[in-house]
Amino acid sequence: MPTVVWIHGGAWISGDKENVDPYLRILASHGYTTISVNYTIAPEAIYPTAVVQLNDALAYIVEHAAELNVDPDQIVLAGDSAGAQLASQLVAITTNSDYARLMGIRPALGENQLVAAILNCGVYDMKRMSDLTGIPAWGFKIALWGYTGTKNWSETYAGATMSTIDFVNSSFPPTFISGGNGDGLTWLQTVPMSAVLKDAGVDVDELVWPANHVPALPHEYQFHLDFKEARAALDRTLEFLATHTHQ
Repeated sequence: MPTVVWIHGGAWISGDKENVDPYLRILASHGYTTISVNYTIAPEAIYPTAVVQLNDALAYIVEHAAELNVDPDQIVLAGDSAGAQLASQLVAITTNSDYARLMGIRPALGENQLVAAILNCGVYDMKRMSDLTGIPAWGFKIALWGYTGTKNWSETYAGATMSTIDFVNSSFPPTFISGGNGDGLTWLQTVPMSAVLKDAGVDVDELVWPANHVPALPHEYQFHLDFKEARAALDRTLEFLATHTHQ
């Protein structure tokens, strides 16, 4: 069946594939194979280990497609928070050969196999992270220190290549992108990434709630299915998947 490969969040230093299992069961109930994948979190491993591991995981999924009930020509890459950043990197590696060479990674997927992307509450422009304030800013900066192995991550290869907003092109697949209005990352990351995707001619389904929306929707609001807005995001996600896959 069409397959959603989901990369979990956790600021690159925490989280587990089990965290998104309930959400993926919902998606699977609508006729999809859903696979969540783990990667070695920091500081046990530093950048770009996770990207390499996830690309290897995609190669495994394609190689074992029949036994996993996967249609290897209908892969959707998805993620939340740091997982959305990682998913966007894998998409860019698949669709931008210059970026793949820069990363030194041979893509596990061909462009024709990657039919769509789902990016929730992610980070795509590392330069803008310095504009984040308060406790979230402190937390992300410490996480990035652990993930990249250096306090000066913004000045390094990691800081540059993690900014997938710089590597979008017209081959980027149709993308569902969303963020909560109470999440600072929405205005610094989701909205600018959505604009760049649209400018590149990518088919974008954007779900961003107005700044004055009540209640203010938190980071990763889409998992809080007691919110009507989260249920609306789930409905939009399912509509997006139905539009860009066939069963």
